[in-house]
Amino acid sequence: MIALLDYGVSNLRSVENAFRHVGADVVVTSDARVMARARAIAFPGQGAFGNGMQALTDRKLLQPIRAAIADGKPFFGICLGLQLLFADSDEMGQHTGLGIFPGHVRRFNVDLKVPHMGWNQIHKRLLDHPLLEGVATGSYGYFDHSYVAWPQDPATVVAYTDYGLDFPSVIARGNVYAIQFHPEKSQQMGLEILRNFLKLCGEAAHVYSA
Repeated sequence: MIALLDYGVSNLRSVENAFRHVGADVVVTSDARVMARARAIAFPGQGAFGNGMQALTDRKLLQPIRAAIADGKPFFGICLGLQLLFADSDEMGQHTGLGIFPGHVRRFNVDLKVPHMGWNQIHKRLLDHPLLEGVATGSYGYFDHSYVAWPQDPATVVAYTDYGLDFPSVIARGNVYAIQFHPEKSQQMGLEILRNFLKLCGEAAHVYSA
């Protein structure tokens, strides 16, 4: 069973439907007890960084998320769910994140329209990463964001996307996986990534360590 985190800032139903489409048993929850029983956790999100962290704080989800990751539970962040895994963001003021990945979330600094919205290509940096198995480099995902997460450790970048600069669009380390685009809006490529995450959930997890 996959716990799909409900912290009040996500379009959960479309993500839930996409997981069900690829055969996942999904429970939408904000209950730490359900998270503890789940085989894996999916962490979607839309909106502003500070609002997302406040919502997690209000629902007392910060410690359960960190505990799940430390215990080796497969964890999958989507869009804002990727960004909140980082140390901090300067979106609408300075905000502290979950700190799972060292690094910062910063606004796009490009001579292009922001937000970055619509279809763009995913270029693999690690050609054999299991999250992207069966996904050709250059495949298109659907993006909608104004801020970018910049990991301190470049080895965590699985794939990148070009939007006036090359930014990380897929990151992973140990049992933690995250993508900047929306798999539920990315047609067959997005569904393939969800299938791959389900496969990873069936394998022994390797605990994230900073």
